[in-house]
Amino acid sequence: MTHPATRNKERQELLGSAWMIAAALFFTLMNLCIKAAHQQFAMGSGELVFWRMVFAAVVLGAMAKMQGKTFATPHWKSHLNRSISGTVGMTCGFYAVMHLPLATGVTLAYTSSIFLAVLSVVVLRERISAYTFAVLLLGFAGVVLLLKPSFAAGQEWAAAVGLFGGLAAGWAYMQVRELSLLGEPAWRVVFYLSLVGMAMGAALATLTGWHSISLQSAPYLIGIGASAVLAQLAMTHAYAVGRKFTVAALAYLTVVFSTLAGIFLFGEQIGWQEWLGIGIIAASGILSGLKK
Repeated sequence: MTHPATRNKERQELLGSAWMIAAALFFTLMNLCIKAAHQQFAMGSGELVFWRMVFAAVVLGAMAKMQGKTFATPHWKSHLNRSISGTVGMTCGFYAVMHLPLATGVTLAYTSSIFLAVLSVVVLRERISAYTFAVLLLGFAGVVLLLKPSFAAGQEWAAAVGLFGGLAAGWAYMQVRELSLLGEPAWRVVFYLSLVGMAMGAALATLTGWHSISLQSAPYLIGIGASAVLAQLAMTHAYAVGRKFTVAALAYLTVVFSTLAGIFLFGEQIGWQEWLGIGIIAASGILSGLKK
């Protein structure tokens, strides 16, 4: 007979997996709303980042206030650096989703794990094993395969922006690790990201132009903000109760769901090179977790 403690652990691990699957679905919904808002209402990445961050700042701020948490921090410079790089990564990611096939745009965002490993070696001087080096080479081979059709189709700029977004996100995740070592709670890191993102998104939107909110566009903006917050909360719960490697691997379901959504909802064509590149990037991200 299975021990009760073992059964409880298994239930927790299954719950963690379920939370990550839910997070992947919410992230996919966010990406769909981003692409639709751009295609139907010509909204730019700056204003979409602004509306996404407004929702997060209000929800997280209200939750923290009700729970009596403090917003004060002695590490505001680290928060600012992380928030700027995180917002740059998000803005570039939004741009890629808007201008590239959904599968390509979303997968480029997931190159952040590859860039995080590279930055850890270059900036933090961490030693790299032969295994990790091989996984990084595999990941970059996937990037080359994924981007080749985009460059051939004259989408060089959007592809380059998306890849830079992955780099910026990798830099932001490295700074998140630093803030975690300083004892900063995850909610405060995300809250300050939301505040800085609001300001940066508003500044970019002011330069490129705002679009008025209508009854037709409002559901998409609400969908972007609400799905992003729900995805973040679900992902947090997943990592809290599930097996870390299993949860991290399931995170790549966002790529799978977004790819299928792009095919069935937007009629996007995915060639063999994109499929292979997506698979290799996902595999490299999952394999890198085996040594963490």
